Amino acid sequence: MLKLYGQNIKPKNLDRIKNKIKFILYLLLVTSTAQTQQTLIRAGRLIDTNQKTVKNNIDILVEGNRIIEVGKNLKLTSGKTVDLRDKTVLPGLIDSHTHICLTPDYSSNPPVLYKTNTYRTMEAFKASKQILMSGFTSIRDVDNEGADMADIAVRDAINKGMFVGPRIFVSGWAISITGGHMNLTGLRPYVDRKVEQLAIMADNSDDMVAAIRDQRKAGVDFIKIYATGTLRHINRETLEPLSQLTKAEVEIMVNEARRWGMDVAAHAYGGTGAYHAVDGGVHSLEHGLFLDNKILSLMVKKGTFWCPTMTVYLPDEGASEADTRFHNRIVAEHKKSFQLAMKKGVKIAFGTDIGSMPHGEGWREMERMVDYGMSPMDVIHSATVVGAKLIRKNDELGQIKQGYFADIIAVDGNPDQNIKAFRSINFVMVNGTIAKND
Repeated sequence: MLKLYGQNIKPKNLDRIKNKIKFILYLLLVTSTAQTQQTLIRAGRLIDTNQKTVKNNIDILVEGNRIIEVGKNLKLTSGKTVDLRDKTVLPGLIDSHTHICLTPDYSSNPPVLYKTNTYRTMEAFKASKQILMSGFTSIRDVDNEGADMADIAVRDAINKGMFVGPRIFVSGWAISITGGHMNLTGLRPYVDRKVEQLAIMADNSDDMVAAIRDQRKAGVDFIKIYATGTLRHINRETLEPLSQLTKAEVEIMVNEARRWGMDVAAHAYGGTGAYHAVDGGVHSLEHGLFLDNKILSLMVKKGTFWCPTMTVYLPDEGASEADTRFHNRIVAEHKKSFQLAMKKGVKIAFGTDIGSMPHGEGWREMERMVDYGMSPMDVIHSATVVGAKLIRKNDELGQIKQGYFADIIAVDGNPDQNIKAFRSINFVMVNGTIAKND
């Protein structure tokens, strides 16, 4: 004999109670399922980004934030139909190198000197929206450049449904060295001690490990390090970048990051610093203006990804004659690196360095990649499948496939043949929510 709230319950009554509980649970399940929104997308042309092929007249059935079926003549049980039969449909694009906390207007005046972190967070919200509307449903934000935790805040707000935006994977503050990239120069010593730097300055292994732990505690998704200096550190005669880290220092940071389940991205222009970064085990190289055969061969061997970000190194309008010549030399070397990387089979992930150029104009980098010899379909593959592999989400992103996240875009024309089709995005769905439908 069992007791419930002090009352005796016979086995027969207990069975009746169990059946009632099962029925209630069933009703809850049916109600929950019925309330799940379905969307049926009818695509005229569908790009299979993995196989690099195009399929005609394909339907995509979305339920909640997932794709539940892809095929022909699918039926919709509840919800709405989106007619894209006059469009080319493909998975949402992935930009593997962004800076949502930056705007192109900062030029030589770093925003940490004159913008509050609150204001920069608002700028980052705006940037994320512009990026989404341009077809990029996932971004890898590589260094907030002194904006405290603005990138983390925007990511978390999107993830919690406070507003619709792209999926964001953030690095927070990057790690550099005193006198190196992101260390402000030309300031009075007193001012220098008071002003926040654009990155964490770590000059020994203990500080490097501590910096990684601090970033992990703050909630970053991966770590960004500066393996070489920036343009001001390049020898203008030899084009040799400043090497900022030894192989041993890179290994220390890579091992510590891995202990926390994180990858390391390395800003590296080329030369010894880039070689140390690859040899030390970083997951990706960023920029890579001067990657020679030795470095690229090691990247292939190690499986290192590369985000070229080529457009931002074009000469600025109104630049001096000397600066224009300098940038033209950089652009020429960058193009050589890109073409050699393609021949050698380096894993090239699409990345713009957007923030250094206007948000929402990622199509510029796509067109440059085609200008330098990559086919439009391979650019699409780079901005979907390869990008998804880089962020280790290739089982959920980068393809229109059953079980994947419902991140879907559409354009006029045939972008697999004419990359300029990406200048105008007609439809954007992210995480199952329609954000744009022109």
